[in-house]
Amino acid sequence: MKLHYTKLLLFFFTLNILLTSYHAHNKNKPSITPHHTRSTTSRLLSEYDTESSIYDSDEEIDSVKEIFERQTSRRFEEYEERMITQRQKYKEQRDKDIQKIIHKDKMEKNLAEKIEKGCLRCGCGLAGVAGSIGLFGAVAINIWKPGAITAAIAKAIAEGTANISAAGVEAGEVTGKELVITGLKRMGISTLDNKLLESYFAKISYKKVASIAQAVYQQHFEKCEFGSLKQGFTAVGDRSRDIHFCQSVWNQAPAVSRPGEHISRIDFIQRTVQNIFTKAEEPANAAAKIAEATEIATIKAAEEKTIEAASTQLYGAIGYCILAILIIVLIMLIIYLILRYRRKKKMKKKAQYTKLLNQ
Repeated sequence: MKLHYTKLLLFFFTLNILLTSYHAHNKNKPSITPHHTRSTTSRLLSEYDTESSIYDSDEEIDSVKEIFERQTSRRFEEYEERMITQRQKYKEQRDKDIQKIIHKDKMEKNLAEKIEKGCLRCGCGLAGVAGSIGLFGAVAINIWKPGAITAAIAKAIAEGTANISAAGVEAGEVTGKELVITGLKRMGISTLDNKLLESYFAKISYKKVASIAQAVYQQHFEKCEFGSLKQGFTAVGDRSRDIHFCQSVWNQAPAVSRPGEHISRIDFIQRTVQNIFTKAEEPANAAAKIAEATEIATIKAAEEKTIEAASTQLYGAIGYCILAILIIVLIMLIIYLILRYRRKKKMKKKAQYTKLLNQ
């Protein structure tokens, strides 16, 4: 508006000057004065009129000019006031916007820094956790394993006592039977109760000395003294039947008798069988102990193998856990580096923009 008012004033004064100049230079000259009398009244201003305007002393015109100038000045002032008010509003709004931008930038910067620090701290913490799991987990497993093996072996032995005893008894029986059979064969006995010795001892324990002695005596009675029922009665001392067995009884029975004391054949047989059992008992017990020890060793090996497998699984679980934590740490580190790079890039752009504004 100020520009428009200024142009109006300039236009007014320029027009006034042009009109005055025009009337001053266009007065009556001889060269252009017509020779005939004009019948019409000239509407041109005279030199006097051009030099002195009829509006110079016109109060009404002066009043109009003053009013125009006053209104123009007032409007110009109002315009200036409005512009000042508008500029102030714009400035306040700009300041508010700048404050909002600064606050938002600070918030974003703080958030980005917090996220970066959080990722970094989380990565460091998880790395420490991974190391702790690897260290303390291995130590805990190494401490747990011996106790677990001992407890497992004790439990397995307690549960397998019957099996261990059975294995010992079986081994002792086998060894004892073999030794008793060997001793009886040395006496010339190959069968008992009309069965081979192996078949006979398959159903009877070698520890039943009385039963074995009775069977041997029955064998001696049938083979050596009276013979079989089919051949009838024969005289005592018929040495045609199981010569080795019969001779061993007949010859050794008097030999073991004390002076002045006679020992019967049945007593001799019982003592002989008892001696065979006594000689076989110690190796049989040793074999039983060896079998029990072997069974216990087998149980121990099985339980140790089980605990080792369990500890291997635990080591594997710890390894997988550490691997997962390390992967998470790597992801956190990558996120931290990306956020840091983006923040630095943004700060660099802002610095360049600020530099351009300052220029």
